[in-house]
Amino acid sequence: MIKQREFEFLKNVLKSRLEIELKGSVSEIPIYKSEETNSSELTSFIRKNKLSNPEVITLLLALAPHISPEFYNSIIFSFLPNGGDFPEFGGAKGKNHRGILPTGETVLFVLSGSNIENRSALMGLFSEDHLFARKGVLYLEDVPVGEPRLSGRLILEHEYVDLFTIGSVSKPKLSSDFPAQLIETDLEWSDLILNEKTTSQIAEIETWLKHNEVLMNKWGMKNRIKPGFRILFAGPPGTGKTLTASLLGKYTGRDVFRIDLSLVISKYIGETEKNLSKLFDRAENKDWILFFDEADALFGKRTGVRDAHDKYANQEVSYLLQRIESHAGLVILASNMKSNIDAAFTRRFNAIIEFEIPSYEERIILWQKNIPKNVRLDDQIKLEEIARKYEVNGANIVNIIHYACLKTIEKKSKTISYSDLINGIQKEYNKEGKMINLNA
Repeated sequence: MIKQREFEFLKNVLKSRLEIELKGSVSEIPIYKSEETNSSELTSFIRKNKLSNPEVITLLLALAPHISPEFYNSIIFSFLPNGGDFPEFGGAKGKNHRGILPTGETVLFVLSGSNIENRSALMGLFSEDHLFARKGVLYLEDVPVGEPRLSGRLILEHEYVDLFTIGSVSKPKLSSDFPAQLIETDLEWSDLILNEKTTSQIAEIETWLKHNEVLMNKWGMKNRIKPGFRILFAGPPGTGKTLTASLLGKYTGRDVFRIDLSLVISKYIGETEKNLSKLFDRAENKDWILFFDEADALFGKRTGVRDAHDKYANQEVSYLLQRIESHAGLVILASNMKSNIDAAFTRRFNAIIEFEIPSYEERIILWQKNIPKNVRLDDQIKLEEIARKYEVNGANIVNIIHYACLKTIEKKSKTISYSDLINGIQKEYNKEGKMINLNA
């Protein structure tokens, strides 16, 4: 939680600056001193990142409206009781917020007043190389063409507003502004049944997630290796692609967001790129895993240009290629058919991992793992024989057991019958337009 002393400090900073500029005072801007006994997330962030006094003031300026809507108005009014325009202070109005929202101009005024040299030196606070940008802490809102960049509002990212105010970060929710949904799993690696080759390739991704920071920074490879890691999961539905992505996040402490392509792809020119830009901008500097399921819809092959539609569709693919290649995190594309993905993407993948229909031995394990522990199987059911006869994948097996268990509960029984199990298999076969062969 935020402590009162941080905002008392900011209030004194503002009053000192206003007294200097409006009353000709010779007082100096206060220096922030962190208290070791103050263990708020805000002070911990300040100490951990060794923020300078201008950086602390900038951070507090961005945070203030989220805590006290009248914060700026009340201080300025005490110096200008009759009102009046005060452009030097900067600030903007919001659609709903009734108070002053700080801008880049506000920051430079508070830190430097009208001193041109000092103002120029402090422009670095908003550069792409600054800690605020690298960690995705705060930024200046874009302004209309022709207006000074510093007139953009000072925006503190939602994650840091949550962290500094309630002590924890809320997960972003699926919306038109964030076209992705957090996916999680209660399963373990032991529940994922794959062949040895696929398992070893997935282990390589884990290795990158765990050690990339050391490789790029401590070993000095960031100028030689492109940022990020790009993977294609290729294989039929139900073979473990989504579960693998969820488990990678679970065991490396990262959030996994599955992209909702229905919220990304637009028939309107330029909208798809805009939606993708929102997503990648939000994911920048986060340890997220981005998972594009059924990626063919977005990453499909470019075509020969026959009309304007083809031209803009190809532009979307080119834009996406650019954003994925510059993204510093893990991006996973999942496709039912590797051949559907544009070759420009496949050339840039760090790995292409094939997910195959489970073998007979793997199907036996899947059946055994997914049968509930507190139910019996009809004596007629031999899992080895079921696994040999019916080539189904992991998702099919879960669906079959789900169906058979509900039928068993409905009968007030604890024994899954052979007929219910076979009917469940038949339902899964019907989905794929296949007929079950009971005599196999």
